[in-house]
Amino acid sequence: MANQFRNCLAVAISAAWMVLVILSKIIAGSTTEAEALLRWKESLPDQSILQSWATPAWNNSSNAQSPCGWHGITCDSAGNVIEINLAYTDLKGTLQNLDFSSLTNLLRLDLKENQLEGSIPQNIGILSKLQYLDLSTNFLNGTLPLSLANLTQVFELDVSRNNITGELDPNLFPDGTEQSKTGLISIKNFIIQTTLLGGRIPNEIGNMRNLVLLALDFNSFYGPIPPSLANCSELSLISISQNHLSGPIPYDIGRLNKLTDMRLLKNNLSGSVPQGIGNLSALTTLHLAENNFTGQLPPQVCRGGKLVNFSAAYNRFTGPIPVSLRNCQSLYRVRLEYNQLTGNIDQDFGVYPNLTYMDLSYNKFQGQLSPNWGQSKELSFLSVGGNMIVGRIPDEILQLKQLGNLDLSSNQFSGEISTEIGNLSSLSILRLNENKLSGKIPAGIGLLSNLQSLDISMNMLSGPIPYQMGDLSKLLSLNLSQNFLNGTIPDKIGNLFALQGLLDLSYNSLSGEIPTRLGKLVNLISLNLSDNYLSGSIPSSLSDMLSLSNINLSYNRLEGPLPEGNIFDSAQLVDFNNNKGLCGKSHGLQPCNTSTTAPSVKDKKYKPVIIIIASLGSAFLGSVILVGIFIVLSNRKGRIYNSKEEDPTTNRENPFSVRYFNGKILYEDILEATKNFDDMYCIGEGATGKVYKAEMSGGQVIAVKRLRSQVDGRGVVENAKAFKNEIAALTEIRHRNIVKLHGFCSTGMHMFLVYDFMERGSLAIC
Repeated sequence: MANQFRNCLAVAISAAWMVLVILSKIIAGSTTEAEALLRWKESLPDQSILQSWATPAWNNSSNAQSPCGWHGITCDSAGNVIEINLAYTDLKGTLQNLDFSSLTNLLRLDLKENQLEGSIPQNIGILSKLQYLDLSTNFLNGTLPLSLANLTQVFELDVSRNNITGELDPNLFPDGTEQSKTGLISIKNFIIQTTLLGGRIPNEIGNMRNLVLLALDFNSFYGPIPPSLANCSELSLISISQNHLSGPIPYDIGRLNKLTDMRLLKNNLSGSVPQGIGNLSALTTLHLAENNFTGQLPPQVCRGGKLVNFSAAYNRFTGPIPVSLRNCQSLYRVRLEYNQLTGNIDQDFGVYPNLTYMDLSYNKFQGQLSPNWGQSKELSFLSVGGNMIVGRIPDEILQLKQLGNLDLSSNQFSGEISTEIGNLSSLSILRLNENKLSGKIPAGIGLLSNLQSLDISMNMLSGPIPYQMGDLSKLLSLNLSQNFLNGTIPDKIGNLFALQGLLDLSYNSLSGEIPTRLGKLVNLISLNLSDNYLSGSIPSSLSDMLSLSNINLSYNRLEGPLPEGNIFDSAQLVDFNNNKGLCGKSHGLQPCNTSTTAPSVKDKKYKPVIIIIASLGSAFLGSVILVGIFIVLSNRKGRIYNSKEEDPTTNRENPFSVRYFNGKILYEDILEATKNFDDMYCIGEGATGKVYKAEMSGGQVIAVKRLRSQVDGRGVVENAKAFKNEIAALTEIRHRNIVKLHGFCSTGMHMFLVYDFMERGSLAIC
């Protein structure tokens, strides 16, 4: 009954329009095409683009001019107007006074990229011969006229980028029978992007059997993808991104063997991707990103060997990379970030000579970064952050001249940063943070003249900050925090005038005074120099940093008056506490006209340091671990072995002996022995942290109790206090049932205690 009713309705619509066309011709009488166009011109604002449209006394038809020579008008051999093309002319006004009944020979109407307002006229369906209609990129509103169903000859319809509302009426499309007389029967390109249309996409859309291109992006459509699209055997492109579509991809989509481009990203689609997608041998572009897909990637996604653009990011895909993707040398753009994909990154990806963009970040990939990617000479974006990749950064990758973004953060890369990094002349973003990189920052990093963001925080880098960093004139953000950097802050850092986001040098062992030139960084928003050994007074020039909204200079050795003005008037005491002797009129500081007492060592936040208490020794022991000096009084009695007193059963040196102690080496050895506190070495766990078993390179086995820390929160003070109390207790108490404390370490990254290891003993944390 529903189909019969729809067929009757279609016949009625067709008949009504035929009557309307006849009546409009009778009413139009002797109105010519020129007269219709001139009447429309008169209703529009005065604009130069229509100057060629003559305006004689056209109310006398004998004086009317032929429009065939007017700008934007094309006629056939009989003098009939068959095309109006005023695209890109900044045309203003409405379509309401354009008499379509006098333009029934019109084949093409192209008014895109203008400033037309109002609605699409209801009588546009009179143009029954129309083959091309483009009203895109205007300010049209209202709904789509149902009379569009009468445009049975139209092969392209585009009303994108307008303020059109409502839903797609099923009657706009053919009824699916061979006898269908209405609907967009001949349509090949159906384009309605970036409008206010919503509702469900009618299943009748699949009745447009000649459809080649379907683009419904950036609307508010919801519900499932119509399964009937599988009937459109000529489809080459399906683009329905950025809607609210839900449910699975119709299984029969895999039958569209002419499909080259499918874009479904940014919807609420779910379920697994049909394996039939692998049958699409002509596929060049597949976008599945930002949905709720699960399961594995389609195994034959690059079966045809033509795939060039593939995105499946921000889903819940699991499992390995399809073999077909490894062998897909046609790829130039791949986005798989933020899934749960697994595998060995140097085995599951192949050689991609045309690759320009690769993002594999935040998955579960392991292995080492393959030097093969150095063969992708056009690669401009590479991100593998947030995985479990180990080893050194291949020099081959550092030879890619076109590389603009390199993100290797949050992995387990080790070794030194190669001097080859200076070859990346196009680099604008470099993120190497949260790895195990060691050694010095290469001076060649100052050659990256296009660099805008640099983050190498939370590594094990040592040595001074290269003064060449002051040559990075385009740098917007710089983060070197939580390393073991020492020396002074280079004065040339004050030359980074473009800095406007972040300058973070905290949790290092920097010393000396704060350079006065930092005050020239007038665009900087956040400055963090905390947890170093900076001394002297705070330069008054810092109050000239007008954009500064966050500052942290705490835990240093600064003294003297606090500057006044701007950031120093709004900052909190916590931003300056634990210094040597700052004074001022506000923030709870002591007035500068009274004597101040430097805080005791007990009030100083622990610096990255390992202190070793020699067994049976009673000594005052000092140790320097890159970030500074921490002094601990030991009351335990004992003696220090000399060369004659060493254990005759072994020639190994005791790393915990004062004679052989090297704090930095020992710290790195502990990280190495526990694989940066990998759970496989955990022998106990509780509310405050975990205990790890570590076998040192010399053969000695120790237990390392690692406390949880909150580097960025207030809890760091409480943790440090509890940490300090435990150390004090263990250095003062002597009891045969209390395990011997060898030492401790506190950095921005780690806070742990080092004990003797007791076989079959209990080290659970309470």
